[in-house]
Amino acid sequence: MSTVKESVEVEVPVHTAYNQWTQFEDFPNFMEGVEEVTQLDDTHNHWTTKVGGVRREFDTEIVDQLPDERIAWRTTSGDTKQMGMVHFQRLDDTHTRVELVMDVEPTGVAEKTASAVGVIDRRVKGDMRRFKEYIEQRGRETGGWRGRVSPG
Repeated sequence: MSTVKESVEVEVPVHTAYNQWTQFEDFPNFMEGVEEVTQLDDTHNHWTTKVGGVRREFDTEIVDQLPDERIAWRTTSGDTKQMGMVHFQRLDDTHTRVELVMDVEPTGVAEKTASAVGVIDRRVKGDMRRFKEYIEQRGRETGGWRGRVSPG
């Protein structure tokens, strides 16, 4: 597994950044290679991605979610193996640090090559930059889910 870590400071309150991140179906608006995310219920999503011409479908489960603090997930099925957490840190009333940490296990030849040459790191860095642009340009979230998911 390779670990990817990236953070970005966004010029919105912590609740705005957090609420937007809970809108998984909006991820294709700022995540490169994510074609579609379908929210199946409060804790399960189905993803369709296309990276380097390779299409993958997989399911994720939210395993820990605390409003305005963190969202953690893991894959449960499909060709992609990953787990991760996004943290939200209030810096002041109008600024938030969003930090993403992911463990990714490249499965195919294309993914292993991409990981080895740093493509995954660059993609995540770009996704975080695009999230910053997306939420700051809007100035408000498109929705939000404030439920609590406890680990275990």
